[in-house]
Amino acid sequence: MTTAFDPIVLSGKRLANRVVMAPMTRSRAYGPGAEPTELMATYYAQRAAAGLIVTEGIQPSPVGQGYPDTPGLHTDGQVRAWRTVTDAVHREGGAIFAQLMHTGRIGHPSLLPDGLEPVAPSAVAAKGQVYTHEGPKEFVTPKELSEAEIRQTVADFADAARRAVEAGFDGVELHGANGYLIHQFLAPHSNRRTDAWGGDTEGHIRFAVEVVTAVAEAIGSDRVGLRISPGNAFNDMSEDNPAEIYGALLERLAVLDLAYLHLMEGPDTALTPRLRKAWPGTFVLNPFTYPDVTGPDALRLIEDGSADMVAYGALFLANPDLPRRLASGGPFNAADKATFYGGDHRGYTDYPTLTG
Repeated sequence: MTTAFDPIVLSGKRLANRVVMAPMTRSRAYGPGAEPTELMATYYAQRAAAGLIVTEGIQPSPVGQGYPDTPGLHTDGQVRAWRTVTDAVHREGGAIFAQLMHTGRIGHPSLLPDGLEPVAPSAVAAKGQVYTHEGPKEFVTPKELSEAEIRQTVADFADAARRAVEAGFDGVELHGANGYLIHQFLAPHSNRRTDAWGGDTEGHIRFAVEVVTAVAEAIGSDRVGLRISPGNAFNDMSEDNPAEIYGALLERLAVLDLAYLHLMEGPDTALTPRLRKAWPGTFVLNPFTYPDVTGPDALRLIEDGSADMVAYGALFLANPDLPRRLASGGPFNAADKATFYGGDHRGYTDYPTLTG
C-alpha cells in the first residue's frame, strides 16, 4: 500500500514524501518592485520538509496583480529575489514550484501601476470587494481583453515560466482555480464571449489549453502543473456544468504529459473520482473538508488511491514541520481560521489567499 510518506518522482526529481504545501498568498512582497523578501525565504525554507511546496500566487505581468504586496515574475529584479527563496528551500532539501496567478477581474485599479485596469474575458464585474492599502473597495467592471491582448497574456505566462526556471524553481503551477483569469475563461458566467474564446465548451477551455501548452513548450511539460476548482463559487463564480467543461479540458491536456493536475475539491465530491480517472498523470488533491481545515485523515486519500499527493494549506502555516507531525500522529498547532482573507472562504478549506 502506498502511503503519504513514500517517495514519488515528479519532474524528474525524487520527492521525499507526498505531502504538498498548498499555495497560500501572503502579501509580503513589500515595496514598488513586488520582489520577494528575506522573510519569505525564511518562511518557505522552514517548510521545506514538504514533498513539494507550491508558492503563493505570483503575477506573470503587472496587470495580473489583484492583491496588495503580492510578488511578480516579470522583471529581472524579481528573478534575482526569487533566487534567494529557491536557494533557501533547496539547501534544506526541498522542492518548490512557482504558482503563476493572473487575477483577471479580481483586483482594483489602485493596485495596478501606470493607469492599468483589471482585465477579463468579458466586461462583467464580480460582486464583492477586494482589500487595498486604502481599505476594502468594490470590484470594478474589467476591461474585456481583445484578441491581441489574449495572445499577449498567453505569452506573459510563458515568459514568467521561463523566468521561474531562471530563478531556480523546479517548475510552475498555473492557477486555473478560485475565480482568477484562467477560471474566468472556463466559466460561462464570467466569459460571455461569442468568438473562438467563448461560446461553446471548446471556446471556454481554449484559453486554459493555450496557456498550458505555451508554458509547456517554454519550459518542458514535465515542469508544469495546473490547479483547477470545478464548481468553486468563490469570487462570484458560477458554473452550470463543470463536469462537461473540465472533462473536455482534461481530455485536451492529458496528451501533454504534465507534471501534475491539482484539484481543489468543492462540495460536489462526486466529481473527484471522475476527474481522477480521466487524468493519466500525477493527481494532487486538496480535499474538501469544510468546516474544518485539512487534517491527518486526508492521508487515507493516498492509501486508497484517490490521489497521488495531498495538499495542506492552513495546517502548514501553523506547523512548519507538518510532514513529521503527520507521520508521528501529532501534536498539531491549531490553525487560526481568522487568518483567512476577510474571514470568509465561502466553504472552501485551505483557501489560498491568506494574510497570516
